[in-house]
Amino acid sequence: MEPLACEITLNSVLPPELRAKYQDPDTIREVLHRARTIAMVGLSSDRYKASNMVAAYLQYEGYRIIPVNPTATEILGERCYPDLLSIPDPIDVVDVFRPAREAISIVEQAIQKGAWCVWFQLRIVNLEAAALAEKAGLIVIMDRCIKMEHGRFGGGLHWMGMNTEIISARRMRRMF
Repeated sequence: MEPLACEITLNSVLPPELRAKYQDPDTIREVLHRARTIAMVGLSSDRYKASNMVAAYLQYEGYRIIPVNPTATEILGERCYPDLLSIPDPIDVVDVFRPAREAISIVEQAIQKGAWCVWFQLRIVNLEAAALAEKAGLIVIMDRCIKMEHGRFGGGLHWMGMNTEIISARRMRRMF
């Protein structure tokens, strides 16, 4: 698959029409509000890696994190699984921290497992995998960080001076 030719806008490599499709704020809010269990494919045991920091944040915010990493037995106090199909419990969201070339097999497992959303982290873009997930009825979020989006819509990021693209004279109500 050829890389997408577009300018990078607000941490996204997607062109405007795909940002509208895969980064819809209402859909992101719905996913963050509805989800309880997140399987993180590619979660690192190294606490200085982005995936570990994201998982720790989401755990703190009340989500159940299920690590998917074939080289670890436990991460952040949770048992690790080698793949999605090995997880005995139901999954809401599959958060992908693996290269885009692995996305199709991850989506196939997410479909088999019964997840209702697949979330591709920043810079992970695979339109074929997204189409496969959509055809199966899954919600697809692409090229966004779930931690940043939670902070953005949960009211945490603007307190640190970050541009959340949300302009209001009123204090935002916590959604989660």
